[in-house]
Amino acid sequence: MSVEIFKTTEVQDFLRLASGLDQDGGNPRTKKIVHRILSDLFKAIEDLNVTSDEYWAGIAYLNQLGARGEAGLLSPGLGLDRYFDMRMDAEDAALGVEIGTPRTIEGPLYVAGAPVEQGFARLDDGSDKAGHPLIMHGTVYGANGKPVPNATVEVWHANTKGFYSHFDPTGEQQPFNMRRTIVTDAQGRYKFQSIVPVGYGCPPDGPTQALLNQLGRHGNRPAHIHFFVTAEGHRKLTTQINIDGDPLVFDDFAYATREGLVPPLVERTDAASIQANGMAGPFAEIVFDIRLSALVQGLDNQIVDRPRLAA
Repeated sequence: MSVEIFKTTEVQDFLRLASGLDQDGGNPRTKKIVHRILSDLFKAIEDLNVTSDEYWAGIAYLNQLGARGEAGLLSPGLGLDRYFDMRMDAEDAALGVEIGTPRTIEGPLYVAGAPVEQGFARLDDGSDKAGHPLIMHGTVYGANGKPVPNATVEVWHANTKGFYSHFDPTGEQQPFNMRRTIVTDAQGRYKFQSIVPVGYGCPPDGPTQALLNQLGRHGNRPAHIHFFVTAEGHRKLTTQINIDGDPLVFDDFAYATREGLVPPLVERTDAASIQANGMAGPFAEIVFDIRLSALVQGLDNQIVDRPRLAA
């Protein structure tokens, strides 16, 4: 049997009480957010006739999600990270801010403190013997269209098993494998050597995949490479590129794919290219120029402060 009590004075007064709105102490912003979330949840329970069994199954799920450390994985899987990008795009449009390289989600696997290199970096340590060599390079341009010397390009990606260093359950990777910070040269250029990464899937026995199964969705990502790019006078760019040709490029469970972020991957087999790049044999090449956007009234109005691993 379904009953409707949400709009009653008793329930509305109770929501204010539970949210602390009638209390002097506490944080007013937190109270406002909790009141809204509780109100929406109460209304959903009523509208959908959520049972006590279903509710407590949800509580058990949240406990499992936290115990497995997968909240940061479920968030993009449910489109929340992408929604924040949509809001930031809309804010830029409303302010008349010209966006350069499209932003897209950060993901949960960044680690601060990667070794810093000037102009060029070798990302991988050579231990992943299944890896196909990759050379990726480009120029960082400022909002004025000119190359930006001394910009910092932080880059990180997975190995051929889909695992990231510091999060690798096999324990095979050394700290900061396939992670570097590259400072652009006098012409604003960056370049790195690594291997072509592969995509990864949510842990099949984890709570994120369990919920995706209930939604009839897969939990896989295409191969991709992450970037943070910062430069004086510009907003920090959070983005990632997908590896061209991956069958999941436009079927990413995390909704990170955007036009302009799938640069061509070109196989280089000619002797001239191999010699010019100091490679031992054929390799893949990606050229990806990065265009930053200017500060807004002197501020980075869209910087994201979130918990991140540091090592």
